[in-house]
Formats: sequence, C-alpha cells, structure tokens
Amino acid sequence: MRNRVTLIGRLGKEPEITKLESGKIKARFTLATNDSYRNNEGETVEDTEWHNLIAWGKLAENIGKYLKKGSEAAFEGKITSRKYEDKDGVSRYYTEIVLNDMLLLDKKMPEAQAK
Repeated sequence: MRNRVTLIGRLGKEPEITKLESGKIKARFTLATNDSYRNNEGETVEDTEWHNLIAWGKLAENIGKYLKKGSEAAFEGKITSRKYEDKDGVSRYYTEIVLNDMLLLDKKMPEAQAK
C-alpha cells in the first residue's frame, strides 16, 4: 500500500509563497473539507476538517498564481508527521499533506492542472 491522500476543499487563507535561498519555491496553506451526515434525531450535521498542505517547485508556483482564500481545488499528496518539543518541553506532533498534484475546480478560474 502507498501513502496517498486525495482532498477536495476550499482554501482557508491566502497561500504563503516562499522563495528559499536555494531558489526553491514553497507554498503552504490550509484546506477545509466538509462532510455532512444525519444524526440520531434526523438532523443534518455538517463537519469541517482542516488540513495543513505544503507544495514545492512548479506546483507551488501555480498555487501562488491561481489560488486564493476560498478557491476550490482537488489535491493529491502524501501524509507526513513530525514530532517536536514546544518551549515548555512538551512533545507535539504536526501533520501535513505534501502535495504532488492539483486540479482547479472553480468555474471562474482558468483551467489548469499542475504537477
């Protein structure tokens, strides 16, 4: 099995685009995905899940060029986690999706697919 995830959602804020000293481009942003279900009382409940996403290179450039807060897109990547200690010495975990593909879904945006 492969570590692979596909998400469709909307950006929660403007992508942060960074050019590193090495010349590499990095894009970092959050994505909201929604799911709805009926609870025991028959009411529709909507759940929003937030995901941290990161992209590199040409894909990061395209994210900076075509996406903004509220844009809808589909992403494919892999889940990564890292452990660190905060200033109080407490172990924390950070999980993000490292992207390798994107498909724009907004109707008013130009069609683009990037790798």
